[in-house]
Amino acid sequence: MPPGRRGLFSPAADAIGSELDLELTGRHVTHALAPGFCDAASVYLLERWLLEEQAHMAPDPPQIEARRLALRIGTDAWEAWDHLLPVGEVLVFPRETPYARAVATGQTQLLDGVDGHTFERLRRTGPDDARVDALLHSGSFLIVPLRLRGTAVGFIACTRGADREPFGRGDAVAVESLGARACVALDNARRYERERRTALAIRRSLLPDTGQSFDGCRVAHGYRPAGQDNVIGGDWYDVLPRSGRRVAMVVGDAMGHGPESAVAMIQLRTAVRTLAALDIGPAELMRRLDAVADGTPGASFATCMYAEWDAERRTCTFVGAGHPPPLVRWQKGPTAPVPLATAGLPLGLGADRYEPTVLHLPEPALLLLYSDGLVESRVRDIDEGIAQLARTLDRGAESLPDLGRPDALPSLCRRLLADAVSGNVSDDRTLLLAELTPAPG
Repeated sequence: MPPGRRGLFSPAADAIGSELDLELTGRHVTHALAPGFCDAASVYLLERWLLEEQAHMAPDPPQIEARRLALRIGTDAWEAWDHLLPVGEVLVFPRETPYARAVATGQTQLLDGVDGHTFERLRRTGPDDARVDALLHSGSFLIVPLRLRGTAVGFIACTRGADREPFGRGDAVAVESLGARACVALDNARRYERERRTALAIRRSLLPDTGQSFDGCRVAHGYRPAGQDNVIGGDWYDVLPRSGRRVAMVVGDAMGHGPESAVAMIQLRTAVRTLAALDIGPAELMRRLDAVADGTPGASFATCMYAEWDAERRTCTFVGAGHPPPLVRWQKGPTAPVPLATAGLPLGLGADRYEPTVLHLPEPALLLLYSDGLVESRVRDIDEGIAQLARTLDRGAESLPDLGRPDALPSLCRRLLADAVSGNVSDDRTLLLAELTPAPG
């Protein structure tokens, strides 16, 4: 925006595009305009653009549907007007309104009074509200279309009271310049939110239900992706019932944090689910998973820990593929790593065999499977991290008077994750916590 025009708006104009958030970007635009440049400002986006409908819009549609993204009237933010003019409301503007004309023609509309359609709508909205009455008798209106790469995406509406100088062509050009910059920021935010929604949908479809219970086994779990902007990474976990009333629990870690590692994670998790449905033992399951990883791009060097609980036999069988050892806490502690027969090679390296470790559990115990993001960082080695995680589990379990409460295990998971966050935020953090209860003898 040229320096001379930038001075017409508040410093909030400089914040436009600083955040990948649609509503926040819209508020930056309205705060840049009101109350300094105009008495009221609002941003509307076409519903079809927000929903990413690709069908070409008719040159002169009978009506347009637009969602109110942001509003500022005087020094009031949208919260003060939300009951009258709610943000997020979708409005229909007929062809004859200046808003629809601005969108259809791409031309800014300068008006010396409120149009009839808007007048009736506002009067119905707040018939006895003095603030609405002031809007109805405003002196000047400016509707600036928002266009992106030749496509209409919405409009900015500005209002000045009768006591202020009416909008002129110079004002229109200034808001058009502001709108052009806002369009780019809004499109970036829309694309980011779409990708985030997609990632969240994938993550929700992958994660098992919280608070699962089986015969002799209650499970809770937690996950936090690396960094601030990631939603899904290479970590995964799952809980699967097996034949003979056994329960399989697995935590895995595909290298990296981007979409490639997420795709590899999805394929490995799907393979585990398929293999778990077969009547094969834990070691054979891991061997076949290794073969799957060998032919899956991005899955080589993934690590995995598989645990299978048999409440009737009072045994838990572990098979690891280069993954940190599980932790077990007996009824009175202390928590200690499971002494595995072998750590095993990471997946995809063609290991000939995987050695199972069978642990006899004659009394109730807590089992913790986790990814290395909870125990490894640049400031400590993995053994130190495992020892700290074990101490945190002990302290957390001791602070809960009744582990049998429905919220006890999820609460303990949150505590373990929170403790790990302070040490390492550069890797995904995943854990699966199970309360194992042997069947009566």
